[in-house]
Amino acid sequence: MQKTLSRKVEIEGVGLHSGLPSKLVINPAPENSGIVFVRSDLEEKNIFPALYSQVVDTRNCTCLGNENKQIVSTIEHIMATLYALGVDNARIEVNQTEVPIMDGSAKVFYETLENVPLVEQSTKRRYLKVKREVAFADDKGNNIVLQPSEQFKVKFSIDFPSKIVGHQEFCGKIDKDLFATEIAPARTFCEKYQVDYLRSIGLIKGGSLENAVVLDGENILNEGGFRMENECVKHKVLDCIGDMYTAGFRLLAEIWADKTGHYHNNEVLKKLFANKENYEIIEE
Repeated sequence: MQKTLSRKVEIEGVGLHSGLPSKLVINPAPENSGIVFVRSDLEEKNIFPALYSQVVDTRNCTCLGNENKQIVSTIEHIMATLYALGVDNARIEVNQTEVPIMDGSAKVFYETLENVPLVEQSTKRRYLKVKREVAFADDKGNNIVLQPSEQFKVKFSIDFPSKIVGHQEFCGKIDKDLFATEIAPARTFCEKYQVDYLRSIGLIKGGSLENAVVLDGENILNEGGFRMENECVKHKVLDCIGDMYTAGFRLLAEIWADKTGHYHNNEVLKKLFANKENYEIIEE
């Protein structure tokens, strides 16, 4: 059966780009409503369904938009957390344009929400089952493939020139336990030169070593270094899970991803939904 939270939950932090306080209020929601973001600072046109078709920007994060050109950005970590915990329906109020970045991972979101009991609702859960292979590749050869499967499994590989990252791979069936131990704690990462550039154009005002792993050549600027083995590819998996939940359903598919990101995740979902022969919606 579909599930929602038994009570509302509040989480506070800062917006990565604005550096301003950001507050989430995650509320229970009726069956079949899915995950919906609401800008509480706006009086009208403030509803943002968390669907691939509402994504308007995929540079550095996944950003939802509406016809009034308002946005809610950096939704992927909280979306992945809700997926892992089995939350089908939630209404998420946010008081500005950005979901709080927290420590750059889903750790705080997961640890906060896992202690909130879920309520079973009166409608069966629906799954999106991939029926035939759907793939998307960019002009650099980076690609993502959705394959038919009876479960949700992710295979991901990355390659970076820096030896400290290098080639990393992940393969696993996505369930609550794996998410809690291997995926949720994985932080976003970037190169110092990227940080310097983004700051020069007025972005990442809330960015710090407290919410990202920052690489400087072959050195990690964060005290203590990486949090876990292969943290970088595991963060890519975290993003992928959150982005895939914008399908509006839990997926029955095996994902093969090679050096991809938010853009590729959104594009492959567009290709999936472009032909009804690619999928079916089932109840289990």
